[in-house]
Amino acid sequence: DVPKAPEPRCDSDGPRRGSLCSRHCAAINNVQGDLGDLGCHPHRPRVPPAPCTPCCCQQHSEEVCESCVVKTTLTAENLVEANKLSNNYKFGFKKWKSHVTARPWEDRSEIVKELYSDLNVIRSSGGSTVTCGNVLYLLLFGWWLSLLYVLVAAVMFVTVVGAPYGRLCWRLAGYFLWPFGKVIQKVEVPKSQDEASSTGETSPLLGGPVPRRWRPRCWADTGYWQRAGAVVWLSLGYPVLAVAHGLVCVTAWLLVVLIPVAKLSARTVARVLLLPPERVLVRRLRMTEVPLEGEVILCCYRAVNPYYYKYAVDGINVFAVNLLPLVLVTLVLGYVDSHNHLTSSSVKFTLALLSIMPLSYYIGMAIASISAQSNFAVGAVVNATFGSITELTFYITALIKGSREGNRCYAEIVKSALTGTLVGCVLFVPGLCMVIGGIRHQEQRFNSRSAGVSSALLFLSVGGVFAPTLFSKVYGKLVCGECHNVTQNPLGHYLCHNCHFDLMGNNGTLYYSHVQPLVYTVSLLLPAAYLIGLFFTLKTHSHIYDIHISDCHMPGHHHSAVVHWSRWRALVILLLSTLCMSACADLATEHISPILTNSTISQYFIGVTVLAMVPELPEIVNGIQFALQNNLSLSIEIGNCIAVQVCMLQIPILVLFTIFYPTNFTLVFSDLHVYASMFSVVLMNYIFMDGKCDYFQGTVLVMVYFILLAVYFFAPSPSGC
Repeated sequence: DVPKAPEPRCDSDGPRRGSLCSRHCAAINNVQGDLGDLGCHPHRPRVPPAPCTPCCCQQHSEEVCESCVVKTTLTAENLVEANKLSNNYKFGFKKWKSHVTARPWEDRSEIVKELYSDLNVIRSSGGSTVTCGNVLYLLLFGWWLSLLYVLVAAVMFVTVVGAPYGRLCWRLAGYFLWPFGKVIQKVEVPKSQDEASSTGETSPLLGGPVPRRWRPRCWADTGYWQRAGAVVWLSLGYPVLAVAHGLVCVTAWLLVVLIPVAKLSARTVARVLLLPPERVLVRRLRMTEVPLEGEVILCCYRAVNPYYYKYAVDGINVFAVNLLPLVLVTLVLGYVDSHNHLTSSSVKFTLALLSIMPLSYYIGMAIASISAQSNFAVGAVVNATFGSITELTFYITALIKGSREGNRCYAEIVKSALTGTLVGCVLFVPGLCMVIGGIRHQEQRFNSRSAGVSSALLFLSVGGVFAPTLFSKVYGKLVCGECHNVTQNPLGHYLCHNCHFDLMGNNGTLYYSHVQPLVYTVSLLLPAAYLIGLFFTLKTHSHIYDIHISDCHMPGHHHSAVVHWSRWRALVILLLSTLCMSACADLATEHISPILTNSTISQYFIGVTVLAMVPELPEIVNGIQFALQNNLSLSIEIGNCIAVQVCMLQIPILVLFTIFYPTNFTLVFSDLHVYASMFSVVLMNYIFMDGKCDYFQGTVLVMVYFILLAVYFFAPSPSGC
């Protein structure tokens, strides 16, 4: 309970120092919780300071200044990140959360530093090495790697000249069976042995610095037996072990949490196995012993680290890196195996759909990089142009295929995907963010005014999109495919099937004279309303989206922005990702026919779930991350922005496309789509009314979404499919 404070007064210098409102403002703006301790200085680029409100906290102590509630604070390490945040986190633009600059090493947490460190650091007390992750390593890799080293050691002993390498493999067999708490060191050869090398007492293979090639540098100065041992090792032992460690490295890297094992194998192949046997020392570390002599090559304590989901390669998340080969496999299988000799259409469709996820990530990363290094106008154009490229590419390719085959089912699938995206972004995305954010924060506040603007536009867009549908219901002619007399009486009751409203009666007079002009009118008004909303929120009423950028840095540290991708590199990646996206969308639509015809699940359900939500997975992850940081305003804006773009940009673009390329797509939706969309928008507007939420309200939204999915699951397939 906060004691009631006297009425604050606003002087020319601002609000009274130490007032309750100021303390509330400081508590709300400081969403990171430690900005004050880090010496952060909030600032807003190109945004004038908000005027002081004299009636901030007059009546009740728990009331918070409205100007404080609507503020959203983000943290930027440098000017490039601040420019990206200022350009991207606006109304009507997709929110791309990827970091476009390298974070300073000194500002990273100890957990993140451990992820990027080499496995050559000895800790004084590492605790017990018997963990579940280490046992998992033993079961997956340790036992057969150790057995392989024993077999290679036996082969080396049989050759006689490779006996030194056999002894090395024997020691490494024990190491790789359980490498935890052990260390591999590179010891220096005594001077006497160096002098005796001319007589053939030491191995010349990779002596001194580690060479970058397999060919030894100075065979002419070595003895015959040492050269023979090196040749045998490079011919028989090293290739087998390199292949085995390569397999371990790839497998562990793909599993992400086992990346320490991947580093262990890569460092073994690159360094340990290329050293002379007498220079490799394997020893066990004790709790009080820290070896000081010799270079430490390998020292591993844990095989599993769950925090490796944060690992990035050149600014790219490790999951996006691992999924990139999937895109290549999809394209090769899709266009080389066109007759389905290697895989079925279902497998190709699944691969093409999964390939859209990493491509969406790369498109978002490229857009964020270009926006961060450009002015607001360039960033806005790039975001508006490529922000919906993923969905539009799939929809247009599906409509083209349906038009060529004369199959109306593709148009119905596109309508289902559009409705599924709208319903999912209005219910599932904010609801899931509320639930996950509510686990960490008891109550979360968000910008109710900005949510109100989005809700108003959603009402307008839903009304405009479904206006032709409602018009057709009023003036259309109900036509049924088959009717049966139930009572055997000519004047009795009839049971009819496959009934729909026919718009093409009388040679399509109703459609071409009334419905089609209404569709074109709506398709012009919706983008105009979108532009008015942008002008309202970005120009005349920009204080509604009052985003603060906190330049947070440690005192005494100089932060120089090191950009991961330059503008030209980001542009090239953006174009290549868009091209690959088009190819994957083409493969998905090419191989969706067997799924639609042979599946027992309703085509409505396939379009609403799989085709609608899979491309939006990167945005869902971004929303969850914002919610965990107590930035629920941005989590809600992610869903609202996608829903607004579906109604006000994507659907008008599809209508415009049908003018130049006639397809079966008409802006007349089924009753199920109309009711689900309108109910979702009304429920969202009711939940967002008070500007605060908790996990219970999020649970309500998620449950309503799953109820609608159940309705789509049990619904019959649309006519024409």
